[in-house]
Amino acid sequence: MRAARLIKMVLLLQSRPSMTAAELARELEVSERTVTRDAQALSEAGVPVYADRGRAGGYRLVGGYRTRLTGLARGEAEALFLSGVPTALREMGLEDAASAARLKVSAALLPSLRDASRTAAQRFHLDAPDWFREPRTPELLPAVADAVWDDRRIAARYRRGEEEAVRELEPYGLVLKAGVWYLCARVAGPGACSGSSAFRVYRVDRFTAVEAAGQRFERDGGFDLPGFWEERAEQFARSILRAEVVVRLSEEGVRRLVHAVGPVPAREALAAAGAPDGHGWVTVTVPVESEQVAHTQLTALGPEVEVLAPKELRERFARDAARLGALYRS
Repeated sequence: MRAARLIKMVLLLQSRPSMTAAELARELEVSERTVTRDAQALSEAGVPVYADRGRAGGYRLVGGYRTRLTGLARGEAEALFLSGVPTALREMGLEDAASAARLKVSAALLPSLRDASRTAAQRFHLDAPDWFREPRTPELLPAVADAVWDDRRIAARYRRGEEEAVRELEPYGLVLKAGVWYLCARVAGPGACSGSSAFRVYRVDRFTAVEAAGQRFERDGGFDLPGFWEERAEQFARSILRAEVVVRLSEEGVRRLVHAVGPVPAREALAAAGAPDGHGWVTVTVPVESEQVAHTQLTALGPEVEVLAPKELRERFARDAARLGALYRS
């Protein structure tokens, strides 16, 4: 424990011209008395820690005691500090490791680049959770993340509706999508499929138990996590589109369709759209999950959409319009 603290103290002093005892105590979460003892221990071990006395004094390293990454330009250094996603790292239990890594990089940078972490943080922030949803960290996420990093099989219990399934999985990667964590894994054991069909996607918050199986697996060198996720996300979006509705859209309705029904249905509908009619409206067939879902989605377009089919959905919109008309006339 003390050895790790001493290393962190050296890295802190490498990353800044000098630090007061109070600043070091705050960073290291110890007392100023402990900082004094640690500085003395470092000095006795040959690390040139020098104490400046007086009100403006503090601790600093002398004699050029540092390693520099002279090959990094400012833009490269700033981009490096954008690679961390603080919330996601914290949820996976990797915040301390990431903090130590950033500190080591800061300590090794040239003095002119040491503000790269601050300038990058003031220019970019990733807010991963979806709007109007309280983010919740899955309880078993750190255990799953450990297995992913360690290439270690896990024995998992997974909730599917009212039932639970037991699987032995080879966890390949984690994806954070709109505040929800997903595990991309290959099913292990006898009878498992081969190739890309062997991989599955699991919501981490539906795991009820995760245990390390004690056996490491050999990763498939051809597995590409971003490509796999993009393909499966597209497949999922298409798989739930089991119905169709025919609508007329104004120019504004065309522009807003993607926000109402999503990119996959909107792209398919507009790709097959004909030429606008005399009023500038286009008729399209939109794949939807169900008529009920279509009613909710298309309502958001207001007067920019006219439902033509199916008949039952058109009649429902007609009743909605009549109620709205009566409401506003009153």
